[in-house]
Amino acid sequence: MTRPVLSIVLPAYDEDANLPRAVRDAAAAAAALVPEYEVVVVDDGSRDRTPAVLAELGRELGQRLVVVRHPINRGYGAALRSGFASTRGELVFYTDSDNQFDLAELGEFLPLMADHDAVLGYRIDRKDPWTRRAASAVFNGLSSFAFGMSVRDLNCSFKLFRGDLLRGLPLESDDFFIDTELAARIHRGGWRTVQRGVHHFPRRAGQSTVRARDVPRTIAAIARFWIRWRARAAARVTA
Repeated sequence: MTRPVLSIVLPAYDEDANLPRAVRDAAAAAAALVPEYEVVVVDDGSRDRTPAVLAELGRELGQRLVVVRHPINRGYGAALRSGFASTRGELVFYTDSDNQFDLAELGEFLPLMADHDAVLGYRIDRKDPWTRRAASAVFNGLSSFAFGMSVRDLNCSFKLFRGDLLRGLPLESDDFFIDTELAARIHRGGWRTVQRGVHHFPRRAGQSTVRARDVPRTIAAIARFWIRWRARAAARVTA
C-alpha cells in the first residue's frame, strides 16, 4: 500500500455508539483532501461492542482502517501514543471518537502545513458543562505558565502534525496529561506552530471518560513533569 499522505488517529474507549459515524466521517474527510489516507483507531480496552463495530468497519474500509487493540484500558495518553506509533502518514491528525467536531474543517488546516510543523486547534463556543470548561481554563493557565508557552486550548483534540516529527517525540504520558506533554515538547523543540479555531458540538451518544478525579491527578502530573523537565534542562547546562 502506498504511504498515506494523511493518518487520522482516533482513540476509543467504550464508544460503540459513536464509532461508526466517527470512522466514516474521518474517512470521508480524508478522501476529500488527499489521495492516500489511513484511519487508525485505538481500542483502549473497551468493554462494549467496540471490537465488533470495528470488525464491521474493517470489512467496509479494508486496508484504510488500521485497528490497534489494548487488552486492558491503559488511558488516553497511552492510546494516543500507540496510535501515533502505528501511523505511516506524512501528516498525522488526531481527534476523539465522540463526534464533537466537524472533520471537514480539517481542510482549513492542511494548507497551513506548507509553512508549519503543527496546527493546534482551539474550540469555538465550546459545548461542554461550565464546570468542565472552568476546570479546563485553570489547567490550561497552569500548564502554559509552568512550561512557558501560550496555547489557547491545550486539551482540544483537533491537532495536525508532521508525521516524522511527531513519531520522533519521546512521549511518556498515559493519561490526559498527554496533551500538555505534547505541547511542551513541541514548544521546547522549536516547532513552527499556528493555532486555528474549530467549531465544537455537543456529544450525542456515550459518556465522556473525563472525571472530576482526573483534575488533581493531572495537576500532579504537571508538577512531576515540570520537575523532570527542569532537572533535564539543568543537566544539559552542566554537561
